[in-house]
Amino acid sequence: RLAGLTALLAATAHADGLPPEVMKALKAAQIPANQVAVVVQPVEAAAPLVAHQASRAMNPASVMKLVTTYAALDLLGPAWTWTTGLWLDTAPVDGILNGNLYLRGNGDPRFAIEHLSTLLRQARTRGIRQINGDIVLDRSAFDIPGIDPGAFDDKPMRPYNVGPNALLLNFQSIRFTLQPDNGRPRVLMETPSEGLRVDNRLQAGDGACTSNWKDLIQTRLIPENGRARLEFTGTYSALCGERSLNLAPLTADEHANGLIRTLWQELGGQLAGNVRAGNVPLGARLFTQHESPPLADAVRDINKFSNNVMARQVFLTLGAESGRDGQLTAAQPERARQRIGQWLTGRGLRFPELEIENGSGLSRRERISAGSLNRLLLDAWKNPVMP
Repeated sequence: RLAGLTALLAATAHADGLPPEVMKALKAAQIPANQVAVVVQPVEAAAPLVAHQASRAMNPASVMKLVTTYAALDLLGPAWTWTTGLWLDTAPVDGILNGNLYLRGNGDPRFAIEHLSTLLRQARTRGIRQINGDIVLDRSAFDIPGIDPGAFDDKPMRPYNVGPNALLLNFQSIRFTLQPDNGRPRVLMETPSEGLRVDNRLQAGDGACTSNWKDLIQTRLIPENGRARLEFTGTYSALCGERSLNLAPLTADEHANGLIRTLWQELGGQLAGNVRAGNVPLGARLFTQHESPPLADAVRDINKFSNNVMARQVFLTLGAESGRDGQLTAAQPERARQRIGQWLTGRGLRFPELEIENGSGLSRRERISAGSLNRLLLDAWKNPVMP
């Protein structure tokens, strides 16, 4: 639809408003023309082919990711990487660590289960079999308030509502596979999580597999005896075949605890203590670390798949400052907003209407005009990071 609309706009160019055909289409869709902003301009042209309410501040939704990712590519460079490290406060002896194992993140937007597993395997390879202390999760690279995952659309378990986290593990999500099975759906938990039990009460749905099949499934997390039960109710059509369903039912601490404990046990490791939040102490030494793929790869995922969580991670990375000792201070949203504003000004891009909340577009507050986004893209076209 978007490609067809763009072609129609370009073919019936009106520099002072929308073509009649487009006005007719908007009317048929019951969308008032004064609620739409459009700019169409070839990148090498001196002026737009179409400009309709170009200067009006609008909620851009996920298009706001263009601001965040362009700023990151230009300020950090396409080769920028994040590190996630394991730290020790004492040396292991004969396979036993009589202290804590610290896992510190720096905001990697896609530190997935396979990366965590590899890092823990490296700990085993380097001589740790039993941890008599705790596994401590250091998220101090981000200084951010907590968020309500259901505040945006009252769907707190949808992965796109997961908040930013300096130690984001596997997008804080669990993958489930749904399968028809003799008239009753099966629910397989593909991502391991110790302490989480699936309670499958799904019923087979009648008729075709519709595009809103996810909305026909309800989930509820029920605490029980220090563990948790994830209840599935609703219907799932056999005609849907096998489908994946990603959910974020647990808090960051609960998710990390279940995932880390399972992976460590699978590797033959033992843990006497807890998995808990904390900070790497002064004097601790780096044991081993994982380096992420470059920022350019993350930007491709963010913009091609409109990944909100990754966009928020990159946005906050822009909010870290380098101290006198060369170490980055904790990233803050306000500092990220200021840095993007200063960067835009430095490039001669003054967008007075711009309002950024989290840089992903998953916001009721964010605003920018179509004209400003057009100027941003024209500037990016001439930038070395354009590809």
